[in-house]
Amino acid sequence: QVRLVESGGGLVQPGGSLRLSCAASGSIFRAYAMGWYRQAPGKQRELVARISSDGSTNYADSVKGRFTISRDNAKNMVYLQMNKLKPDDTAVYYCNTAPDPYHSWGQGTQVTVSS
Repeated sequence: QVRLVESGGGLVQPGGSLRLSCAASGSIFRAYAMGWYRQAPGKQRELVARISSDGSTNYADSVKGRFTISRDNAKNMVYLQMNKLKPDDTAVYYCNTAPDPYHSWGQGTQVTVSS
């Protein structure tokens, strides 16, 4: 069973930046496409960024041009660089395989964008 641990969230003002990290256990990490998901209060969890095993990326329209997903297969890590943050980006952020989340969810990391 793969264990996912997210970190890097926090409180940031609109227009600010954060970098999220996801540590994944398991030797077959590099074979999977990975994604960052988020869940805002009262809303369903949504996939916002995906990176394939070969490094190609896809983004939800709401974050395109502001967020960048990357991965380091040697370290079993996935990252999400978030720039120009907006209040609507406030949510708990999770990583998992994408577009289908196969593994148990981690605890997530809270991102709050507020002045």
